Amino acid sequence: MSTVLVVEDSLAQRQMISDLLKGSGLTVMVASDGVEALEHIQRSSPDVVVLDIVMPRMNGYEVCRRLKADPKTQHVPVVMCSSKGEEFDRYWGMKQGADAYIAKPFQPTELIGTVKQLLRG
Repeated sequence: MSTVLVVEDSLAQRQMISDLLKGSGLTVMVASDGVEALEHIQRSSPDVVVLDIVMPRMNGYEVCRRLKADPKTQHVPVVMCSSKGEEFDRYWGMKQGADAYIAKPFQPTELIGTVKQLLRG
């Protein structure tokens, strides 16, 4: 079974995204900020990371850059999921190495479809 790491500082958002992904048959790990996310990823490499951008301690852009710069984790697909929905934000997210970008609020089917597509590789 595939594992998704959900990195989101808002408890409500984290819970909602986790429930959606669990409901579609995925195993979910959670982190509340970028530093915690990197610690999780070093311990057990997830199959996909769903990453918020605006977070305390380390933002999603930085987490994505670090993942993509590390040979051990550069293959892990990253879905940026953020309330920053402007075209520039999307462009910048992809520039940091994100594999997909979803603006909040999103449709549940958009998130699940994107994650499953990345899992298929």
